[in-house]
Order: sequence, then C-alpha cells, then structure tokens
Amino acid sequence: MVSDSNSDAARPRRGHVTAVGGSHATVQLARPATPGAIDDLTVGKMLEIQALNAWAIAVVTSVAEHRESGGTSAEVDLLGEIVQGENGPFFQRGITEYPSVGSPAAMLSREHLRLIYDIAGPRTINIGTLSQDSSVGAYINVDEMLHKHFAVLGTTGVGKSTGVALLLREVLRARPKQRIFLIDPHNEYAACFGDKAEVLSPTNLRLPYWLFNFEEMVDVIFRARPGIEEEVEILSQVIAEAKNLFAEERDSNRPRLRKVESEGAGYTVDTPVPYRMSDLLALIDKRMGKLENRSAFPKYHRLITRIETVSNDPRYRFMFQNANVGGDTMVEVLSGLFNLTDSSKPVTVMQLAGFPGEVVDSVVSVLCRMAFEFGLWGGGLAPLLIVCEEAHRYAPADRSVGFGPTRKAVSRIAKEGRKYGVFIGLVTQRPAELDATIVSQCSTLFAMRMANDLDQAIVRSAVSDAAAGLLAFVPALGVREVFAFGEGVALPTRIRFGEVPKEFLPRAATVGQFASDSGPLDAAVIAAVVERWRGASMSRRRRAIDLVDEETTGFESPILKRPREVAAEDRPMPVSDRAPASPPRMALAEAPRPAGTDGIARWPGR
Repeated sequence: MVSDSNSDAARPRRGHVTAVGGSHATVQLARPATPGAIDDLTVGKMLEIQALNAWAIAVVTSVAEHRESGGTSAEVDLLGEIVQGENGPFFQRGITEYPSVGSPAAMLSREHLRLIYDIAGPRTINIGTLSQDSSVGAYINVDEMLHKHFAVLGTTGVGKSTGVALLLREVLRARPKQRIFLIDPHNEYAACFGDKAEVLSPTNLRLPYWLFNFEEMVDVIFRARPGIEEEVEILSQVIAEAKNLFAEERDSNRPRLRKVESEGAGYTVDTPVPYRMSDLLALIDKRMGKLENRSAFPKYHRLITRIETVSNDPRYRFMFQNANVGGDTMVEVLSGLFNLTDSSKPVTVMQLAGFPGEVVDSVVSVLCRMAFEFGLWGGGLAPLLIVCEEAHRYAPADRSVGFGPTRKAVSRIAKEGRKYGVFIGLVTQRPAELDATIVSQCSTLFAMRMANDLDQAIVRSAVSDAAAGLLAFVPALGVREVFAFGEGVALPTRIRFGEVPKEFLPRAATVGQFASDSGPLDAAVIAAVVERWRGASMSRRRRAIDLVDEETTGFESPILKRPREVAAEDRPMPVSDRAPASPPRMALAEAPRPAGTDGIARWPGR
C-alpha cells in the first residue's frame, strides 16, 4: 500500500467503486453527513481511488441519482496513478494497477494534488492556477510545449489572446533567448512584450519581391486570382532569365552561369536571388519584339501591364521599393525578420492589418517558408517559434479555399520543423476550419470555451489521452479558463490563466478609441479619417511633398502619423543613387510612360 503524510482517518471517504472498465470506473457515492447538505463532489472534480499498491487518480465526468435506491453514483475517467518509489511517492500517467470493486474513493488531497501538478523547476512555466484548488499553481513543461508544437483553441471573447500573451511572456521569462515570430492579423500584440519586441508593419517592413517563389509571385501579380496560363508560362521563363542576367552583371569576373536565351542551367525561377524589375520587363519586351505573329502580342502586353501596375502600387512599397537598384539584402532581411543578430529583442510581431488583402496569404507563405528553410539549411542553429494567430485562415481544412503555398508552408513546419529547430504555435477560434493534420501535430493543446460540435470533434480527435471525455466540459468554461492536454502538462486538467499586467494586454489599435455613445462626430474628424484612408494608397511623390510641407511649415501631416525618420525612407532617391538607365532595361521610375486612355501607365513603345 502506498503511504504518505495523509492517514486514512484524515482522508474522508466519499464512496466506493462498483464497476471498473479499461479507462473508466463507476463510484457509488456516500450520502452527505448532514441531511440536506449540498455535496461538493461535482463534475470536473478529481478523486483518488485506493488500489493494492497505488492510488488511482480519476476525474468525475458525470453524476447521477438513482431514484429506486435513492443513492448517487459518479462516472469517472482514470487518468494515472500515484505509486511508491525509492525516493517516495510519485505520479505517473496510465494505470498499471486497477482498483477493484469495493475500493474506497476520496477527494484528491492537496498533498497529492501538489505531487501531481506542482512541478516548478527550470523546465516549467507557471501560467495560472488549478480550478480544483486555486492555491496550487498550474505548471507547463516549456520544452515539451515548444519543441513538440502547441495550439490555443477557443471562441471569440474567452480570453484567448490574453492567454497567448501570458504563455509567450512566461516562455520569455524561462527562455530569454527564445526567438518568437508572431503573425498578428489584427494588430493587437504590439504592446504585449514591451521593449523585447520588434514590431513590423507595411510602413517599416522590407520584404523584396525576389524572395517570393514563383507561386507566391504569381499570386501577387494576379492579385490573388488564378494566373492566366499563357502569361504564367512567359513569367516563369523571364524571371529565371532576369535572375541570371543580374548575377552576370553584378560580377563581371564571375563565369557566366548561362546565356539569357539558354535553358536548363543557372538559377531557377525559385532561387532566392535578386533581379531587377526593369530587366524583367525588358526581357518580356524583347520576346514580344521577336514575335512574327501579332496575334500573340496581347498576352505579353497584358503581362507587362500587370507587372507595372503592381510594382507601382504604393501599397506594395514593402516589396518593390528600390526595385530597379538591385542588391543582395537577404542576410539583412533574415536578421531583421527573425532577430538573429539582436538578442535584446527576441520577439518579432508581424502586423498584417494594413497589407493589401490580396497579398496577405503570399506574405505569410514567404515568412513561414523562409523560417523553415533557414532552419533546414542552418541545421537548427537558431531555434525559432512561429506563432500563427487565426491559423485557420492560412491552413484551412477545405483545400478548395485559401492559398496552397501558405498551407504547405505551415504544414511543413508542423510536420518537419522540430527536426530543424522551427516550432509552431497555432491559435484559432475555429478548429473545424483548420487542417486536422496540422492540429494533430500539436502535442500540447489549450482548449478554451467552444460551443460548436465540429470544433470539439476536431480537438477530441487530436487528444490521445483517456481524458478526451473532459472536452465535454469545454462549452461550460468561463473567461480565462482552459483545459490543458498533452505532453506539456502533468495531467489533463482545468486551469485558470493568470493575470497579465494591464499595460501588456493585447488590444487592437482601434479598440477603445471611440465610445459607443460618443454622439455626432465633427466634420474635421471625419476629414482626418478620410485623409488617412487615402494616404494608405498615395504615391511616393505625393508623400514626399507632404514631408516637404511639414518641414517648411512645421505642420504634422495627419496622413503620416509616424516618426519623421521612418517616413523619410519614402522620399525619392537621389538620381546619383539610382541604377543607370540603359535601353532596353530602363528603371521604372525614370522611363517615360505615356498614359493610355484608361489612365494606366504603359511601357515605352505600347
């Protein structure tokens, strides 16, 4: 018999076992000592059931009264056991010695509760308290949680974002050097990590177009619509040619990788090396000039127009700035994105609100793919955690929707990333809309309130413990309450997330700025909103004029609303810094473009 500080006398008996199954048992409950008293043994409470040489640990899943006998019984799931070891009693998952019919059952004692859950140490983080006993902390094995992926699931308004902020802040407390890349679609995590975070947005992100692989580039050029086959075929050829052409011109001493017209050698269309947009357009123009059949002109013309339109769109400045200057900035981009050289800011918050809607999926695809590829080719020398909010957007269960390369990039991290030090944390309010294969790769799950049966079914299929029955409690969880399952926790249990300091709470940039009873707005306020709205798609030249006005008049333009030194990056480059224009590869910013009747700038000669 296992012995500890609790005597049988101090352990009030609550009933006895009447039936035992493979992972569950039935306990006949004793009547309350005081007639009319309310029994505190309810659904979700934990029991310890005496076996010959162990205490079986069980959770109550249902309680029923038997009218015929007047008694009450509880159905319980068997989760693990406390056994005697050389150094004293310890807890282990699974049941090696089952209780027998008639075995006494009691409420789980505080000593046994602490033995199971109070596992504080250098490998654990404290994320709150147990619902069973608020005096006992809820500890998570941080290495198991990170290195085998995790997911936070729950409907809107249950404290999911706050829980994510708490988890990541505790991870940083235990692992100060852990690199975290947080994909933030609602711009709500910027303040959660203080000066430990680098916040990226369309205003300060530099993600050169040449880092996009071919599928991602097609998605950008065709604005998230299916590419036209003839134009896509042309594009696949000229991108590879432009990359090799730029490589040859950059270093005249380097042996030529290939001739522009040749095929089968040199850089491929997916190799992440620089090329100039002016070279790309010139190559298309050159192919069009060689055509003998003028009926083929329109497809080349349309492709040129598409490329010019997207590369000149100010909303895509984060991709196409200095598109005709060139320069291999891949090392700088990787260092900036994942904080590889700055240990003082281990967190990168990638704010997606503000990006053109049609390019968001491509941007997420590039970021996740680059994270995995760096881990792959770097041999895991810089472990990185990718936290993906609204994960169902990027890896949907329905393969007929969404962007295939984004799903592939997220899935690849989930399936193979741990081998190369790239881990993932998924956050979603609709697990049923998230690829079930990806969810199944997460060994630690935090399930908050979910009422949808399909969502619960997806989570149930991903939980391997006998405690999958605990998901029946999920619809009744309160705000900040969560059921934690899997490798990161000692035992599946109900937890209440701890508090996050008010100044570090997640909040969207617009939340709280206007009250619901604010009354009528002043016309000047509406005008300022309209000006900011239009400013998001202003040309570089117009923005430069605003900067000059600000410097000469002292007036701060309501459009910019960002530090002057950042806005200065949008000023036109001095002519001396630009790439020389040499036909037929003219810089887009310098080449004359007569406007067509539709107002779209045309390539010279159209």
